[in-house]
Amino acid sequence: MIRARRIAIFYVAVVTALSVVFLMTPLVVTVIVSFANSTVFTLPPPDWSFRWYERMAARAGLIPSLLLSLQIAAISTAISLVAGTLCAIATVRGRFPGRDAIATFVVSPLMMPGLVVGVAMLQFLRELGLRDAYTSLLIAHIVITMPYVMRTVMASLSLFDFSLIDAARTLGCSYPRALRKVMVPVLAPAFLTSGLFAFLASLDNYPISIFFTDPRTKTLPIQMLQFLEEQPDPSIAAMSACLILLTIGVLFVGDRLVGLRRLADF
Repeated sequence: MIRARRIAIFYVAVVTALSVVFLMTPLVVTVIVSFANSTVFTLPPPDWSFRWYERMAARAGLIPSLLLSLQIAAISTAISLVAGTLCAIATVRGRFPGRDAIATFVVSPLMMPGLVVGVAMLQFLRELGLRDAYTSLLIAHIVITMPYVMRTVMASLSLFDFSLIDAARTLGCSYPRALRKVMVPVLAPAFLTSGLFAFLASLDNYPISIFFTDPRTKTLPIQMLQFLEEQPDPSIAAMSACLILLTIGVLFVGDRLVGLRRLADF
């Protein structure tokens, strides 16, 4: 019995290690290529250099697209945190017909292909007469980030004991103060985790953003695709390496504030 258990643990460890290698290899290759001196994607690199990072900094249009992506990601995440939390509270605490259907509908963008969501939203916003690229892009990113918030907060609310709020009120707290003193601290890890995931999902989104950009309004993934079509050189790998570094930084912040295990649990 002990021998069989050890064999099972060994195979689980091997499969886990292979999965990690499979997932991490493209990221490692991208970082290595970004420091290569070659003008083409070559492994192993013939020489090492920072030339593609200098080339990346000199690319016209990169900084405006990066600032636009950060702005859209920050605003859409903030709105999604408020709207998604209210929707989560309504579906968990509310008793009305269609509650489960509404919850499924709000998180459905996570289960549908991005191109399908993009085409549907493009048609919907055009029918409403909305032609402004920035506003359309912001609405689209709210739609794709809200499911991360709602699903995470719903999972946290399902474990929350709402009788604690009643206990706080019996001790003299008003209802808003009871929410602020009791529920908000308990749900803070869920807010932070969902906010981090929503921000990264918005920053990296391509299949939906491509429907709402114009020559003056391009997010970073759309701009990188244009660079790749015009002049495919390893400066694209340098941009990708910077995004990988940004993601690691976000995960580090999440680890310090919440812990990686709790991030994974959500």
